[in-house]
Amino acid sequence: MRLLLASPIAPEAIELLRSRHDVVLGFDSYVDLVDLVADREGLVFRSGVDVTRQVIEAADDLQLMVRAGSGLDNIDLRAARQRGIRVARVPGASPEAVAELTLGLMLAAVRHISRADALIRRGQWPKYELGGSLIADKTMGIIGAGRIGSRAGALCAALGMRVLGCVKHPSPDRESELARMGIKLADIDTVIAESDVVSIHTPLKDSTRHLIDAGMLQRMRPGAVLINTARGGVVDEAAVYAALTGGRLRAAAFDVHEREGDGVVPALAELPNVVLTPHIGGMAVETQRVIGLRVAEIVEAYLGGLLDDVLTAEEFVL
Repeated sequence: MRLLLASPIAPEAIELLRSRHDVVLGFDSYVDLVDLVADREGLVFRSGVDVTRQVIEAADDLQLMVRAGSGLDNIDLRAARQRGIRVARVPGASPEAVAELTLGLMLAAVRHISRADALIRRGQWPKYELGGSLIADKTMGIIGAGRIGSRAGALCAALGMRVLGCVKHPSPDRESELARMGIKLADIDTVIAESDVVSIHTPLKDSTRHLIDAGMLQRMRPGAVLINTARGGVVDEAAVYAALTGGRLRAAAFDVHEREGDGVVPALAELPNVVLTPHIGGMAVETQRVIGLRVAEIVEAYLGGLLDDVLTAEEFVL
């Protein structure tokens, strides 16, 4: 199969694909994606690569697209459907990695770890100005208690936090499942109003774009902390900036951003009470290996006519 890898995946997965297919590594090139995809039959990509209608229509032979991750907000699914292109994703490997980063971002924000590190590297030791708060006995609110959000909530519960979580489609079964993880199911208004830390874990859709806006921030507890490891567009970053500088929020930690990529410096980077990472939630080495090898399995299954047999319900897109 003629494949374009538009994003890096695990080295062992790249080696496996190259041993069996004609592979072009698009992430090592400055050529436009439209040009690279023109003669390709398969496209593998991650977040940060926009698979637009223009890209899809430029590839007359394109048959298969594999999103090496979970989000679908960077794909024109309508264009893919119209062309009859199969689309699959690999969402199952990332929850642990993203949940653990969520925990790390929370601790960094409430204990001023990033700021303390930067100061000590400049020879400054303001020990008594960097007092943070304990997280034990505080309330963590999970907006989107799905696979990733519920795992993050379970980790927080294990550290002694009270955890509230909301889901799009609540049910008694889901309530019981979350309760076993130490998470109490609640509506979004309760989660926002009662949480000391609010962590976002929803996909980016039209219905969730700027879900966390100025109005939602105003309803949060004064001095709360906001964490986003979901998608940048779910949060109105200008509103967060205003809430931080105005004292409504105590701190924020973002792994995902409304604008991402080399050369982009978020406005939030100006503020000392913000922790920023470059969309590394799923970048644990073990996670990337699982994702990469699953991508290779999906490609082989498609060529063998077995794609529908091997895809899980979560992996199936089109």
